[in-house]
Amino acid sequence: MKARGTDQDGHLRTFRWRSALVLGLVLTGAALLAARAVELQLVDRHFLMQQGDERALRVVTIAAHRGEILDRNGEPLAISTPVDSVWVNPKVLHDNLDQLPELARALHIDEQRLARRITSNLDREFLYLVRQMPPDQAARIKDLGIPGVYLAREYQRFYPAGEVAGHVVGFTTIDDRGQSGLELSYDQVLNGVDGEKRILQDMYGHYVQDVDTIRPPRPGRDLVTSIDLRIQYLAYRALKAAVQENKARAGSVTVIDCDTGEVLAMVDQPSFNPNDRDQLEPELYRNRAATDIFEPGSSVKPFIIAAALTSGLYRADSVVDTSPGFLKVADKVFEDEHDLGPINLATILAKSSNVGAAKVALSLPPELIWQTLTHLGFGQVTGSDFPGESAGILTNYTHWRPIGIATLSHGYGLSVTPLQLAHAYATIGSYGLDRPVSLVRVDGPVPGVRVLRAGVARSLIGLMQHVVDAGGTGTKAAVVGYQVAGKTGTAWKSFAGGYSTNKYMAVFAGLVPASHPKLATVVVIDEPSAGEYYGGDVAAPVFSSVMTGALRLLDVPPDDLENLPAATVVRVGVPP
Repeated sequence: MKARGTDQDGHLRTFRWRSALVLGLVLTGAALLAARAVELQLVDRHFLMQQGDERALRVVTIAAHRGEILDRNGEPLAISTPVDSVWVNPKVLHDNLDQLPELARALHIDEQRLARRITSNLDREFLYLVRQMPPDQAARIKDLGIPGVYLAREYQRFYPAGEVAGHVVGFTTIDDRGQSGLELSYDQVLNGVDGEKRILQDMYGHYVQDVDTIRPPRPGRDLVTSIDLRIQYLAYRALKAAVQENKARAGSVTVIDCDTGEVLAMVDQPSFNPNDRDQLEPELYRNRAATDIFEPGSSVKPFIIAAALTSGLYRADSVVDTSPGFLKVADKVFEDEHDLGPINLATILAKSSNVGAAKVALSLPPELIWQTLTHLGFGQVTGSDFPGESAGILTNYTHWRPIGIATLSHGYGLSVTPLQLAHAYATIGSYGLDRPVSLVRVDGPVPGVRVLRAGVARSLIGLMQHVVDAGGTGTKAAVVGYQVAGKTGTAWKSFAGGYSTNKYMAVFAGLVPASHPKLATVVVIDEPSAGEYYGGDVAAPVFSSVMTGALRLLDVPPDDLENLPAATVVRVGVPP
């Protein structure tokens, strides 16, 4: 009996010892858990929250909307449309390479090429695969649910007018930064400031929800240009047809509002479509009207006559003897097509007499000619702020010699841009007030700086009207119902060492309506090669076509009622 009691006592002691041990272990574990909880909740709380945020929270960019470019009437020339770009985290995607074939098919990318891009960029956390996809296509990529594949919202530039306004508007890079034209010169105005927001994502990197906005995006401002898209289209269509018909190398048309200095149209050929980035080559997208210089030929003669009228040595009815039809200066002989004999200033312009213009120029102080040309804007940029605009070439009069003055009188020895030439004619059309050229719409009157006496400008406009009258060199520039003042120009193209004798620049520059000029327009056709090459035959018809439409669009009343077709004349008080 004693042995049995001893065994029971032993079992009891063992049980108590084991219970105490288990209880001690439980209490110790509980203490350790409590200590760990305290450590996690209090000591390491900040570190752990930071680590959690780094795994679940992301700061992403909110793309700012680039401002629109509009024509003067609110028609869009450049707008931004939402698109999505597909990007990946190579480190995450590398762990899911079994889904790479599906992704390659969806993106229409070669699987091997895609695999090389992923495996060669494992040190990066961001890699674009495809930029600027339509949202519906990008959504299908997202629906695949492949870890490490994400979408980023961006904006793609679209140009509704296409190549009609391509040279003026320009284009942006794929990152929506201005690259040429107005997109470049007004990039800081158009370009907004991207914002940032914090988002929550799951363990696979998929978007869950927005947490907060760190900085809201600031959209860019809209740019309202001076361009009238209706006139721009008229000029584009007429110029393109003329370049094709005359098999010309290039051409440009520039239209300026004489009252404000605004550029209503500026087109070039060959043109380009800024929506097609595959054809964006410098030779195509440079704006020839603002960047290319040329010797203007006889289109500069009105400015020589302006200097003559300013000098007081000549009046509008002054006569110059051009007999015997040629003039020798130093070792150079200047000729007219016919011996015109004694002619007045109007005939010098109407017949484009080289002898008459040279004699007038040689009789004037060189400084006066230089001052007149300088005041009219030659040898300096127009102030349009168009990127890459050329100042042209006009040497100081102190370097002139008689032979240089004679050649200058009919457009050689100086170089201008079409925009400069149009600006100079616009100054004449505003009766001697120089208004800065603007590619942005101007609201309200624009004060000008007087650079030519109003009486001189009015007389000059009257003289230039004879160029378009019967017997003048610019009859093809006539506009039905309107008086036109202008000047033709035909110049040999220069090259290193001299001038070509079979390559020409054909020019017509003019003002309408001549009674009170509203529009100054310059047409330049580069290297016409279909047979005709004179400015009056090649460039003047383009002027007529564009101005016929533009004057009607702007509702400018006719000033030549005598030559207006009877069916279009409505007399006050007489039933139609």
